[in-house]
Amino acid sequence: MDISTLRGIFTALALIAFIGVWIWAWSGKRKRAFDEAANLPFADDQLDADSKEANDEP
Repeated sequence: MDISTLRGIFTALALIAFIGVWIWAWSGKRKRAFDEAANLPFADDQLDADSKEANDEP
C-alpha cells in the first residue's frame, strides 16, 4: 500500500463524514434545536431590556 492509496482512502472517508454531517444537519429532527440556537443572540437582548426596566423602576 503506497501513499496514493492512503490518500484516496482518507479522501473517501472525509467525503463520507461530510455527507454524514450534512444529512444530520438537514434532518427534520434537528430543526427545533437549530431554531433555538439561531435565536440565542436575541435572548440576551431581551434579558438586558428586562433588567434595565427592573432597575429603572423605583
